[in-house]
Amino acid sequence: MSKCTYCHERKGKRACPALGGLICSQCCGEHRIVQIACPSDCVFLDTNNEYQQKRTGERFGLARRDFYKELFELGGEKAAGLFNLIEVVTFKYFLNRRDRQDGEVVAALQSLRRALSPLHVPPAPQQVFAEHLKKEYEAFSKQQAQPVPDTQTATEVLNRALTFVAGFSGGGLQSQRFLTGLIGYIRTHHPTVAEQLAKQQEGGRIILPGQFTPGLSEAPAHLHPGPRHTHHHTH
Repeated sequence: MSKCTYCHERKGKRACPALGGLICSQCCGEHRIVQIACPSDCVFLDTNNEYQQKRTGERFGLARRDFYKELFELGGEKAAGLFNLIEVVTFKYFLNRRDRQDGEVVAALQSLRRALSPLHVPPAPQQVFAEHLKKEYEAFSKQQAQPVPDTQTATEVLNRALTFVAGFSGGGLQSQRFLTGLIGYIRTHHPTVAEQLAKQQEGGRIILPGQFTPGLSEAPAHLHPGPRHTHHHTH
């Protein structure tokens, strides 16, 4: 009998592409996305499963709070604000994408980091989301009222963001754990933001509708709706 490659106790009945072996239905149901970096094309994965989004979103929220503390220590509101922009752009772009993959987010962050480098870096083929994120960052950085970090700080934020995204994702480029966590977190803890961003799906530049960046304290982050101006940033 082939045992489950995850728990090594029950009989493995499902082929798990993430683990490269058979997994029991119980482990598949309990640990998919949350503990297992499931590829988006897995036949046992429902990308619109609200329960999985909520579970992964709770775990994401804990990791996110620690990461924002790190960003505040690095560069205050400017550093935190840059990652907040990335979160909002990513949420809006991938919200209704059934084929979403964390690898697209990683590639976009790498591309934006290269664009900010003072060194000449040969351009790599641009993915659609990478180009989209770059345009949103450029538009945001031109808004004088917004706290934009200097190039060195922005580059370091992107370096740390890459580590954060890859770490939460689980290392597999076909994983969608990071995106599921981000979407689940915003939908669960900031439904007003989620609703407003969902309404912006039909195009146009993003409008950042409120603040949902955690501060330095342990208190839960609160949403404070801001003025509805293009590129009004959350911090």
